[in-house]
Amino acid sequence: MWQSSPPGSIYDYIRVASFSIGPDGLIEQWSRRAAGLFGMASHEAVGRDPVEAFMPAELRSDAHRRVGEILDGKEWTGLVPFRIPGESGAEGLAEIYVMPSETGSGERAALCIVVDVRALRRIETDLAASQAIFGQSPFGFVLFGADFTVVRANQRFATVFGGEADDHRGRTVDDYLAGQEADRLSSTLKRVLETGDAVTDLQLVGTVPGSSDRRHWSMNLYRVHSGAGRPIGIAGLATDVTGRHIAAREAASARRNLALLNEASARIGNSLDLETTARELLDVAVPGFCDLASVDLYQGLLTGDEASPGSWGRLRQESGGGSAELRRVAQASAVSDALPDGLPGPRLSGGAGPEGNTAPKPPALGAVHRYPFNSPCAVALRSGHVEDVPGDERGFVHSTLAVPMVAHDIVIGLVQFSRAKGSEPFGERDRALATELAARAAVCIDNARLYRREHERALILQRSLLPPGDPEAAGLDIACRYLPGNTATEVGGDWFDVIELPGHRTALVVGDVMGRGLRAAVAMGELRTAVRTLALLDLEPAEVLSALDEVARGLGTPGGGDRNDAFGGGGGAQWPSRVAHKSREADLSEVYLATCVYAVYDSVTRRCTFANAGHLPPVVVEPGEPALLLDVPPGMPLGVGGEPFEEVEVELKEGALLALYTDGLVESRDHPLDEGLQAFRDALTEPSQPLEEVCDHVLATLDTRHGEDDIALLMARIQGLPVDAVGDWRLPRELRSVGRARELARAQLSSWDLDDLVDTTELLVSELVTNALRYGEGEIRLRLLRDRTLVCEVWDAGLVQPRRRRARDTDEGGRGLQLVGLLSAAWGSRRTPRGKTVWFELALPDGEPAAELSVEQLLSMY
Repeated sequence: MWQSSPPGSIYDYIRVASFSIGPDGLIEQWSRRAAGLFGMASHEAVGRDPVEAFMPAELRSDAHRRVGEILDGKEWTGLVPFRIPGESGAEGLAEIYVMPSETGSGERAALCIVVDVRALRRIETDLAASQAIFGQSPFGFVLFGADFTVVRANQRFATVFGGEADDHRGRTVDDYLAGQEADRLSSTLKRVLETGDAVTDLQLVGTVPGSSDRRHWSMNLYRVHSGAGRPIGIAGLATDVTGRHIAAREAASARRNLALLNEASARIGNSLDLETTARELLDVAVPGFCDLASVDLYQGLLTGDEASPGSWGRLRQESGGGSAELRRVAQASAVSDALPDGLPGPRLSGGAGPEGNTAPKPPALGAVHRYPFNSPCAVALRSGHVEDVPGDERGFVHSTLAVPMVAHDIVIGLVQFSRAKGSEPFGERDRALATELAARAAVCIDNARLYRREHERALILQRSLLPPGDPEAAGLDIACRYLPGNTATEVGGDWFDVIELPGHRTALVVGDVMGRGLRAAVAMGELRTAVRTLALLDLEPAEVLSALDEVARGLGTPGGGDRNDAFGGGGGAQWPSRVAHKSREADLSEVYLATCVYAVYDSVTRRCTFANAGHLPPVVVEPGEPALLLDVPPGMPLGVGGEPFEEVEVELKEGALLALYTDGLVESRDHPLDEGLQAFRDALTEPSQPLEEVCDHVLATLDTRHGEDDIALLMARIQGLPVDAVGDWRLPRELRSVGRARELARAQLSSWDLDDLVDTTELLVSELVTNALRYGEGEIRLRLLRDRTLVCEVWDAGLVQPRRRRARDTDEGGRGLQLVGLLSAAWGSRRTPRGKTVWFELALPDGEPAAELSVEQLLSMY
């Protein structure tokens, strides 16, 4: 088939032209390419002497000779200068090949082929440059034809895939890549050839002949055109990026590890609970680091064994002994909801697995187990180093690390990290990361263990100092609740107490030591003991708090020194500035700051006297009335010092409800104090219900955020002594009042059906009234109170307190108080605003005959 040469063919590049010379030496035929090369049209050239038309004058004589020789039948090739059209007289250089020819009549002529030498030199240069780039490139160069077979490849390409460069001609993509990679490259080649869009950085993975190592290549592809613009193939430049890929993978692994460590720092150890901390470790590790994991801790650590921590993991000495007992406290899997059966498990403490089963199932969550002596897990526990656990061919776990959890050079447990088949096995970098993760969790777990031990001790101490059971008091129905903070928060210093006082009076106390932990619980115990001691001295409430403030200040300062300087000194007491605490002494003193409300209730008068040291106000609910906050001056907290405490006396109605509480009941992070107080008052809408139910209702209604702080609640319903349970008389200061007192006591006891106590009461009343006449002053008052016990009180205006002493053998008196002490259940004296009161207490008869005094007791008076 005839086909014309399209524009842009090779002839255009080398600029080939032709013309012919007739027998007369003149131009006979002139091609269009000649016209383009020399810049002369056909009608201008035909019939002209070519020497005269194109050559310089100095060369014409020799040229004419050459033309004659050619016409004589001699061929000639040479370089001939010529003028370049349109370039201002510039000269070019043409290579002319002259071939003798004959006309139809047999005359001699010549055919001339002309090539522009400049174009030839450019092509030679281009070919040399192309060959240098293609052949000397350090990258693999390959040229695919339009049929996607290799047309040409450079030596670098051949070096990678074997053989010489020419050996690769005719090969296809399938000769270099396999499977999906070959299909992906083939489809990319087709797309580039069809669209002309270049593709850069095409990532390919494969192997080279003689090696099984996976190699990574980056390939750039672009379409190649002929001079006429026709697509003739695809050129590809391939670069081996295996090293870069490995470096990128290692960098990504390092970034992932750093991110995991950063996440571990933020998420592990937020809880002071052992099991929660173990779960936090697995939440970080799965699936970011491994596919499944488990945490085992020594049973001795979990049970609070106080032996040396190193003994937790001590091996059993009997034959075949394995590791000490561990408990599975956490496990996680990103593969399924449960750990796979294919993961090798330890020998359970209850016995080995089924006979022949070399890979028993792992223990369930919470199960206690042991690891066999020679197992990698037991070796890791003994050595404190990471061990590789062989995978089970039948399962899908192929890589496991047994990592001991080491805290303060003590192994406390074991973490197992596992990866399933399809995941990359653990490397050295992974081992280091696993060790770091386990170490961080181990420190947090050990801290949680130490905290739990201190928390339990503080809780035991705190509960041992609280009133046992349900407190009882004359004229009061009492219910109380104490809810300690959970293990996520330290034990606080909240306390309450119910103290029976002489004369069927009761002291109600609620306090809160500022600070937390064992030291706060110890401070609470010391202050509670001091409160009881001061209360039994029968001091007024304000006096009790003043004395307690001195005790608190002595406890808070190392050495018992003065602490005024820590609070600014000067005129008035100020709240302590935490920023100003620059010494350990100041920090210690802060623990012993405390708030306290102290109330004394008299069941005879139903009057209650309050004193407050920076505590929340008491709440009173009278029948048919809304709950009210009593206006008791708050005063300064105990331990601050410098300010007196005020008292407020309130008469409470029969059936009224009195509530004392700590701030954990009404204050939380999410609710301000005012809202909590109002909610507390609103919860006391049914004060007539049984008191236990009222307490439960309050705790169920209020949003206490239980666990954030301790909660103490003390509630008392007013039940004053009936009028007929009180006998009260005033006696003149004269001798006959002794007999009158005996008569009044006898009559009152008879009306109460307490005839069994008449004789003892008459005797003791006579002794007390006699002492009042002999040593006291002013009018005498006799009062008998019957409730759970019988109480007799003798009042006078004297300030001298009675003192029990041993009488000499020759003394006729001085044995009255000894007799009172022997015959009564209890006795004592207390100051009053106008003198003193001496009292004794007798147990009510229970139907059994009263015990008589022994000879030793009688002789003790002499």
